[in-house]
Amino acid sequence: MNPWPNSGDESELLTVPDGWKEPAFSKEDNPRGLLEESSFATLFPKYREAYLKECWPLVQKALNEHHINATLDLIEGSMTVCTTKKTFDPYIIIRARDLIKLLARSVSFEQAVRILQDDVACDIIKIGSLVRNKERFVKRRQRLIGPKGSTLKALELLTNCYIMVQGNTVSAIGPFSGLKEVRKVVLDTMKNIHPIYNIKTLMIKRELAKDSELRSQSWERFLPQFKHKNVNKRKEPKKKTVKKEYTPFPPPQPESQVDKELASGEYFLKASQKKRQKMEAIKAKQAEAVSKRQEERNKAFIPPKEKPVVKPKEASTENKIDVAAIKEKVKKAKNKKLGALSAEEVKLKMETDEKKKKKKK
Repeated sequence: MNPWPNSGDESELLTVPDGWKEPAFSKEDNPRGLLEESSFATLFPKYREAYLKECWPLVQKALNEHHINATLDLIEGSMTVCTTKKTFDPYIIIRARDLIKLLARSVSFEQAVRILQDDVACDIIKIGSLVRNKERFVKRRQRLIGPKGSTLKALELLTNCYIMVQGNTVSAIGPFSGLKEVRKVVLDTMKNIHPIYNIKTLMIKRELAKDSELRSQSWERFLPQFKHKNVNKRKEPKKKTVKKEYTPFPPPQPESQVDKELASGEYFLKASQKKRQKMEAIKAKQAEAVSKRQEERNKAFIPPKEKPVVKPKEASTENKIDVAAIKEKVKKAKNKKLGALSAEEVKLKMETDEKKKKKKK
């Protein structure tokens, strides 16, 4: 029987209108409070002690608004939260437990306090036991963070979640749909699937969600299908054995020595004739070996092939040197001493010297 007889289509009842939010849980919903006291405790590492000591007053203030008591034990290294008589929200103790868990996993107070909101959830993913080899684990964890935290930042923007990678755990705070995607990406990264593939898929899904027509359709045809490639292939042998075709019949029986002698006619020869034939075969082999040896020895006496002589190219007519003109220049240079006067100049000089002598007298 249909409880809503006036409704036309049942699919309309399942769709949630855009922008709808569940009303907050108030004291009017549970005026009598809780019957029993509930408490949760968690340990924290030594290096978080200084930060927790500093921000603990803020933690107490945030939890007191919801009537939850919080205690910090520095001797045991533990944090405890418990309900009071004034606590009216039964689920707030679970959120308080998640708050102290996030603080223990190096999440800052500003981000961890968001868990107390109704539309925010958290997920602490344990990755320490997923990879046995320590070096491989560190490499895959670094792959999740990316260069300068770029991969983690892209994942945060696509999922609307805050992600903190610390030690053997990954803490995520955000909406339920985003946490589901974060867990998938983190586990795939630890299984040696690069996060860039999942980021690409998330980007496509984000664009498809904007189209109202595609919301009710399957997105499989739009999403990329990545094939796994095995890089470390087995080395193939140098000699490959090719299998013969299968035949139901057995292989033919090999011929015996007697059958071979009968086929060649040696079976009917006498012992002396067989001996002579054997000796002739041995002598033929020896002669062949001697001839081969002689050829190898003669190779040393074979002269190597000489390279063809390249004739020098004739000088072109333009660059021909005039030998006669050069000879004349050389003769003149020999007759004429460097810095010496010519014969006519010597005569003139002698005449002028004589005239000077006469004038002095």
